[in-house]
Formats: sequence, structure tokens, C-alpha cells
Amino acid sequence: MQALRIFKTYFFRGLAALLPTVLTIWLFIQFYVFLQANVSSHINRGMVRVLVYSMPGYPYVSGEDIEVFLKTKNPLLAEDPNELARQKQDTATVRRVRIARAEEFWVYGQGQVAGFLIAFIAVIFVGAFLASFAGRAIWRMFERALAKAPVFNKIYPHIKQVTDFFLARQKLSFSRVVAVQYPRKGIWSIAMVTGEGLEKVTRENGKDYLTVFVPSSPTPFTGYVVVVPKDETVEMSMTIEEALRFTISGGVIGPQAFKDYSAEKQIDKSEE
Repeated sequence: MQALRIFKTYFFRGLAALLPTVLTIWLFIQFYVFLQANVSSHINRGMVRVLVYSMPGYPYVSGEDIEVFLKTKNPLLAEDPNELARQKQDTATVRRVRIARAEEFWVYGQGQVAGFLIAFIAVIFVGAFLASFAGRAIWRMFERALAKAPVFNKIYPHIKQVTDFFLARQKLSFSRVVAVQYPRKGIWSIAMVTGEGLEKVTRENGKDYLTVFVPSSPTPFTGYVVVVPKDETVEMSMTIEEALRFTISGGVIGPQAFKDYSAEKQIDKSEE
């Protein structure tokens, strides 16, 4: 039994040490695979066609390569030498073979990273262009056109709101953390104060209100905006970061647990 307890201790200690690194690497790989399949592969296919059409000798394909390609696409050509010879001389067929050969490297081989780099550089150029006065003006015209276009006007504004929330410099501002009775009396939820209450509600009820954001777990970027009486909230001695950690972990990592964890890390560093 003692050996089993030691084994479990070492196993979970090793798992705790390796899991954050493994998950981080896995997330980066999944992000790269997603971009490769949905963005860079299409860029690479376009690049292949530009290279093939602009460089007649690239890539080099022999008559045997063309014959193998044709027989693979249409096995019946093996029984018709005359038609096979005719198609081997066809310019469009030769171009298809060259494209297929080039894609072996640029789309499916080591050259596939080129599409990722091109997309990365293109995003930087677009960002630099939009930083200029002319770029901003053109982009505003483009956005107004999309906002008025049929079908697009039902989708684009909502997607833009979400992307602006995550990527724009102007972030949702939280001032402090409070506890509110939500979704009903007797159940307390952590919430972040975003501002004062609605003016009309305050005026008609004769007391102060707060507008708070109640994040959902484990994704605190989604949640509910609630207007609550100020005297029914409880000020929490938590920072915004501590409240987000508490929400993401489902309540496992509270302020005290994080302080204990930080203290252990400081002790480990001092021992090193």
C-alpha cells in the first residue's frame, strides 16, 4: 500500500508539472492546424497557380510524369496509345500536371508554411494600411456597404461586435468586484461593476443602482448584464484578475488558494 501511495504521489506531481506545458503546446498546434487547413492552404494553392502560369519551366515534369498522371486520372487511356499521346502534348494537361507536382511541395509538403507566413505578413500590411487616414476612410466605406447589403447586414454587425470586444484596444472596463443575489434571492454570484444604474430606473425607484456583469463559468467573456440596487450588493476584497480566475476554475481557485500557490512558487524559486 505504501508503494501505491508513493506511485500516486509521483504520478500526480509529474502530471501537474507536465500538463500545463503539454496543453499549451497542444493549443498552439491546434491553432496552427486550423489556420493551415482554412487559410494558408488556400493561399498556397493560389501561389502555386501564380508560379506555374508565370514560370513556364516550373516545376519540371517529364513525359513519364505526364503519362502516369493521365493514367491515374483515366485508366482507360492505357488501352488507347493515340489518345494518350495526344493528351500528353496538350498544354492544359501539362499545366495540370505541373500544378499537381508543385502542390506536392507547397500545399502538402514542407513549403506549406509559406501560406502561414504570407497570411501573417498580409495582416500586418492591412493593419499598417488601416493606420493611415486614407485606409481608415476606405475601410469605413467598406463597412458601411456591408452593413447595408442584404443578408450581410444581419450577420456582419454582430460578428464585428464580438471581434471588437476581443481585439480592439477599447476594452470593457470593470471597476471593482461585488457579490449579487443572482439569478434569485439567496444565491450569490460574483459580478464586476461596469457603471452606474439606468437613470430612469434610479429616478423612478428613488435609490442608487449599479450595472454589473455576471460572468459565466468557465468562459467569463460571456455572461449577463444586470442592474441591481446598490444596497443589495456586497463589496468583495478581490481584484478583477482574482474574480476571473475564480470564475474560470469553477470556484476552485479562490483568492486564498491563489495566494497559497504563489507563496509556494516563491519558496521554490528561493530554494533554487
